[in-house]
Amino acid sequence: MVVSLSKRGDVEPFHAMDVLAEANRLKATGVSVVSMAVGQPSDPAPTPVRVAAARALRDGRIGYTDALGTTALRQAIAAHYAEHYGVEVSPARIAVTTGSSAAFNLAFLAMFDPGDRVAIAAPGYPAYRNIMIALGLDVAEIELDGAAYLTADHLEAAHRQKPLKGVLFASPANPTGAIIPQKELAELVAKAESLGISVISDEIYHRLAYSGPDVTALSLGQGVTVINSFSKYYCMTGWRIGWMVLPEELVRPIERIQQSLYISAPELSQVAAIEAFSATAELEVVKARYAWNRELLMRRLPELGFALAAPMDGAFYAFCDVSRLTNDSMEFARRMLAEAHVAGTPGRDFDTLAGHRFMRLSYAGSQDEMVEALARIERWLK
Repeated sequence: MVVSLSKRGDVEPFHAMDVLAEANRLKATGVSVVSMAVGQPSDPAPTPVRVAAARALRDGRIGYTDALGTTALRQAIAAHYAEHYGVEVSPARIAVTTGSSAAFNLAFLAMFDPGDRVAIAAPGYPAYRNIMIALGLDVAEIELDGAAYLTADHLEAAHRQKPLKGVLFASPANPTGAIIPQKELAELVAKAESLGISVISDEIYHRLAYSGPDVTALSLGQGVTVINSFSKYYCMTGWRIGWMVLPEELVRPIERIQQSLYISAPELSQVAAIEAFSATAELEVVKARYAWNRELLMRRLPELGFALAAPMDGAFYAFCDVSRLTNDSMEFARRMLAEAHVAGTPGRDFDTLAGHRFMRLSYAGSQDEMVEALARIERWLK
């Protein structure tokens, strides 16, 4: 038998998912594991979302939709931008996607050709790098070297070294939780536009900021592409439903690629997602628990030797410098799971150069889980 293997399969593993798989294997054997490895809310989707999905299932309303999504959901997303940000967005500029993951694929395919150089921050979400490498793009990982977030100066320096075609950033960021302040965000977008660099803003952790209001990059530039999802704040990870807000020039190219790659996002999830915008009261209770967990980790992690490497402004992550405890975070994460039964993500996922010194811990779980995880880590370290 002959099996052809593409070099695209040589991308770095998504280590957080490997840790999750091992944690699930341990759980299946009866071991009690506290997972702080994956950025997944422990709460189910809000009640109105589940009610709408049940109704759609009962009515048999599951099929293809237009490639860009249902009119009703696109209108609901546009209304959200007006209400939450004070930004007017035409529903015609919105594309509904199979989670933000599909949105990244679509954006990279529609905006860049193989060999184009696209900048991301390091540390940063590993799927950015892995998808771009698989698509043949030249990834410019900009080491932040202790800075909390990507700046206009970072971007200009990388562009001077070798011209960039695009830049992708997140605020709040994964894995750090850092938020780019509005002034610096405006400078970053303006610098990109002045240099002819296309901007993609990952805003999947919006509505999970603890230090100030959300600022969408759409309010700061004309050609910005925004990617968001119902996965994080809205507790809908497994529903695989996200969206893009596009410059008009990108709408039809994205639609054409979506038609062939995905046809459309699942209609069941689209119908249900409309109701997520009406569930703010329920979701703010969940966010309040994250805030409690955040305060606990900000106090206790440094006491345990997990120095905070970035401000925990938003999302639900603590990015920690563990160099006092180890010089190999991959091995440290394996031992912490096997011996303390606490799952965390090694920093190599987010920074292939300096990640051996760091770990990311998610505090999206319950308060009891966070207390128990810290107690287990403390006993283990002693």
